[in-house]
Amino acid sequence: MDVIARVDLDRKKAVAAVVAAGALAGAGFTQAMATVTPVDRIVPVAATKDLAAAMTAQQQPEAIRTVHSLNTSSETLKLLQAEQIEVQFNVREALKSAEGAYAKRQEAVKAEQARLAAEAEARRPKCVRPAQGSFTSGFGARWGTSHNGVDIANAIGTPIVSVMDGTVVEAGPASGFGLWVRVQHEDGTITVYGHMNTIDVPQGAKVKAGQQIATIGNRGQSTGPHLHFEVWVGGSQKVNPVGWLAARGVTL
Repeated sequence: MDVIARVDLDRKKAVAAVVAAGALAGAGFTQAMATVTPVDRIVPVAATKDLAAAMTAQQQPEAIRTVHSLNTSSETLKLLQAEQIEVQFNVREALKSAEGAYAKRQEAVKAEQARLAAEAEARRPKCVRPAQGSFTSGFGARWGTSHNGVDIANAIGTPIVSVMDGTVVEAGPASGFGLWVRVQHEDGTITVYGHMNTIDVPQGAKVKAGQQIATIGNRGQSTGPHLHFEVWVGGSQKVNPVGWLAARGVTL
């Protein structure tokens, strides 16, 4: 065998040996892996990365979530506070509006009441007849004496009213009258009501024309139930009530 043929044979043997060795090594690795337990396969963290770095990587996202949660709560609180302020403002404005509307309604009601009162006052008679009944005796001489008023007869208890607005200056017993009431009016005139059964107003009372002040009676120097009515102009001058009432649109 020449040199070249021997070298080629040696090369083929070497290649075959390498292949055989590789096959044996592969078979051994496979068998070894088959015997490894799951615990043997766990790779420690320190074998792959720094432990502190691993812990920091795990904690960092949690810290971010916490900050985010606090920020969200703060923003929510601010929003709620803003909404509360707005609600309080709206409530105050609504109350102001309601109060303003109520005040306007009250003013309108008062104005209407004043208007109605003024109309009623304008319609109210300023002078009226002192009592209902029969005219039985006039002003002047009677039975040898002066009769300073007029008489209106009616049943006991018939209402007697003030002929005009005025103030009660006296209410009580009086000589010859039994009981009387005297009312002074704005122009100073005093009207006198006598022989009444009851007195219905106190001294000092303010009365309106047509307001009841007493009832017809038969007290004092009286010939039967009636009202004796006098008019004292200026508080002392006794005049005929018929003419005085007629001048004011009232007839007896």
